[in-house]
Amino acid sequence: MTVDAEPLARLRQRTSEKWSLYPADVLPLFVAETDYPLAPPIAAALHAAIDRGDTGYIGADDRAQQAFARYAHDTWDWDVDPAWTLTTTDVSVVIVEALRMLIAPGDRVVITPPVYPPFYEFIPEAGGVVEEVPLRDDGVTWSLDLDGLERAFAGGARAFLLCHPHNPLGLVHPRAALEAVAELAARYGVAVVSDEIHAPLTHSDAAFAPFLSVSDAARAVGVAAHSASKAWNLAGVKCALMVAASEARAAQLHALPVEVEVRTSLLGRIATEAAFDDCREWLAGTLESIEANRALFGQLLARHLPEAGYREPHASYLAWVDFRGLGWGDEPAERILAEARVALVRGLDFGREGAGFARVNLACSPEVLTEAVERIARLR
Repeated sequence: MTVDAEPLARLRQRTSEKWSLYPADVLPLFVAETDYPLAPPIAAALHAAIDRGDTGYIGADDRAQQAFARYAHDTWDWDVDPAWTLTTTDVSVVIVEALRMLIAPGDRVVITPPVYPPFYEFIPEAGGVVEEVPLRDDGVTWSLDLDGLERAFAGGARAFLLCHPHNPLGLVHPRAALEAVAELAARYGVAVVSDEIHAPLTHSDAAFAPFLSVSDAARAVGVAAHSASKAWNLAGVKCALMVAASEARAAQLHALPVEVEVRTSLLGRIATEAAFDDCREWLAGTLESIEANRALFGQLLARHLPEAGYREPHASYLAWVDFRGLGWGDEPAERILAEARVALVRGLDFGREGAGFARVNLACSPEVLTEAVERIARLR
């Protein structure tokens, strides 16, 4: 089944950031929320919880972790021990609390720009200092700079915050690259926190390998962040998983303050269980729509904005667009919002490497995507 985006009139009844930040004349293709309807099994589970008044604190059960373990096994052939996982509020909390657990104040933490903008905030929140090792770009694809990572690790960096799949590029890091990262991290005593929130959104032409599954070294050095929030549009119900794959890391997770876990939303945990167990067919239909839009977007740019650079993502519903050929300066998103009334995410928010770029959300209807590109093209 194909899952289609909701009509604009219905979407504008939503009160989330995507639909409340800008006036109604703006097409919002910025924040990572989707325009698809809530998966029916999730809606049913949440309605049932409301009907029974089940809106209190979380109890001592691991049904969400068990559901994630089943999903990970069936989808990625990855055996997760639910006892080595912890739920918490969202992936940002997973990252910050994992880094607090793994580094000392003032330690350097590596990121690979252009990368998800909050990474620049999470690291100082955890007491660390950002160190940048930009991705390599050979003009065809991006990749991790393994030589640069080794220099940073050898130079004293204590952790690596990995984005996998990589936001904003939709880059799925190859297993061999992840194995190399794990080997380097083990050699230099570096911890790896792998943000894998977009993993369920891996496209049909790519293969996602969870970092913790690639080697014994990865299992020893790593902690992973997972959530149903991006794939099933559940950011507002607040649940994510902190995942370990070694006894030592699991012991560290369970030594965290109890509040890290109990701040999980009960509704979020209920929705997460339903997503991973009962909404796989729905997700497959959603990915069909996303991949169709991925192709449509390339066709629209070729027809209306041939100067713009675009490489199809292989995960997520986010596109990274190079507007430098149009001469619109370092922040084309600002002009596009002001004059075309299309909201994108500023390229420089992702690091210096984002100058002249912008991120576009493809999880909308083909009609909205078409109108957005046509509006932008009128600025030429």
